[in-house]
Amino acid sequence: MKTKLTISLNKDVVLLAKKYAKQHNVSLSFLVEKYLLKIVSEFQSTTDSKASIVNELSGIISLESDYDYKKDYTDYLNEK
Repeated sequence: MKTKLTISLNKDVVLLAKKYAKQHNVSLSFLVEKYLLKIVSEFQSTTDSKASIVNELSGIISLESDYDYKKDYTDYLNEK
């Protein structure tokens, strides 16, 4: 069952996330859902320190090795 969720995020982050989602042929909703699912499953399955959660999530949305996110963000700001 799907439900709507309203959240407030930084506009620049949303625009970059939409661009990332489009480049990877997935929806932004899909990315957010998978990210939250990963957090919840990690939280439920372990009582280890918070560091283990950070280690697990560090690669959840991996970028291509040659992707320069700083340049992409700078280009976006310049266009704005």
